[in-house]
Amino acid sequence: MEIEELVKLEEKRQTETLTLIPSENYASKKVREAMGSVFANKYAEGYPGKRYYQGNEFVDQLERLVQEKAKALFGVPFVNVQPLSGAPANLAILKALMNKEDIQLSQHLSTGGHLSMGQEASITSEYRRPQYYHLTGSGEVDWEELEALALKFHPKVIWSGGTGYTKIFDWKKYADIADKTGAYFVADISHIGGLVAGGAHPSPVPYVDVIMTTTHKTLRGPRGAMIMVTEKGRNKDQELENKINKAVFPGIQGGPHMENVAALGMALDEAADPEFKVYANQIVLNARKLAEGLKIMNYELIGGGTQNHMIWINLENKGIDGWTAAWGLEGAGLVANRQTIPGEKRSAYYPSGLRLGTPAVTTRGMKEKEMERIAKWLNGAIERCREMTAGDFKNIGNPDRETDQAARKRFKEAVKTDEVLTRIRGEVKMWSEKFPVP
Repeated sequence: MEIEELVKLEEKRQTETLTLIPSENYASKKVREAMGSVFANKYAEGYPGKRYYQGNEFVDQLERLVQEKAKALFGVPFVNVQPLSGAPANLAILKALMNKEDIQLSQHLSTGGHLSMGQEASITSEYRRPQYYHLTGSGEVDWEELEALALKFHPKVIWSGGTGYTKIFDWKKYADIADKTGAYFVADISHIGGLVAGGAHPSPVPYVDVIMTTTHKTLRGPRGAMIMVTEKGRNKDQELENKINKAVFPGIQGGPHMENVAALGMALDEAADPEFKVYANQIVLNARKLAEGLKIMNYELIGGGTQNHMIWINLENKGIDGWTAAWGLEGAGLVANRQTIPGEKRSAYYPSGLRLGTPAVTTRGMKEKEMERIAKWLNGAIERCREMTAGDFKNIGNPDRETDQAARKRFKEAVKTDEVLTRIRGEVKMWSEKFPVP
């Protein structure tokens, strides 16, 4: 199978299914065109005015321009637009802010933390010593635990952010704890970057020292990342900007992907348009409506609902795990992802939870009315999965039988042809034609 055919097949898949993964979105045609521009041909190690290769006259202009667009959009005095992705950006932050003996404090992976913030499976835990705080069973930060750990270990960095959190971040509470212990407060806003830019979520800028955001997700740009320094961070350490630059290059990466920087510039222009504010707020409205629909159908939502773009479901009362639900939903044309829950008793690969989000369907023009229909499809597919695991696949939902790989392999094949799931997939396909992908 040739590359051109795979591109067409992926385009077809994205068009005929509903993307409900909270960290995925659709980049505009202009963003994609910039990613395929001649900037992809250029090597540009270094920074504007100080490159290690010739021929960077227009690259320098491009990078400076994109920096200015990002600074204006987020209201910060400094930004590095070169990180290749979120994980290396966070690694660069650790390199810039910490010594080897220092401690970082972050949200634990099992309760929605991210790998790149010192989790055991990541090199960031080996690189700088980690300690972890958790979320409560209701999905809120355990503030008492966070403060106690900060006072005990005096971390050099306190992280906020992760892959699972459905509330509005209380930046001031984090900042008060960081200030009390002398830590740098670093906000990873990868999930909510677009919501912050669009005014649908409070900005962390007045409270934090450093901000990292990926540039896709709610921001609808290319896959990449930015590291920003605030006035507070600049006042705390006058060398902070220089430390960030050196940590990115030559610290952890070589030449930047200038085609992605160009695409980021296009995305930042789009995010500065007043229409983007309407979009960002609609993401939140849609998520709340979808959450309400699921609650009516007896779904247990972490946090009781959502205040942002993300819905986090505990499936324990439904009698299936997140792996089973995710594969069943894909069979129905509804693409979500499995997720651990606070107090998780299962493995991360076969967790008890499921994670949904509304950025991508909102990009396609869907609103609250459409969320009601999506909730019904979600419930229909999950109920069908529950029937399947009570019958021919009764072993795969049992935590004691997670290793029954043969049954799970059969289930993955069965969802492709199951009558109920196929019917839902057909309805999703026909309905999706009304909401074109950019």
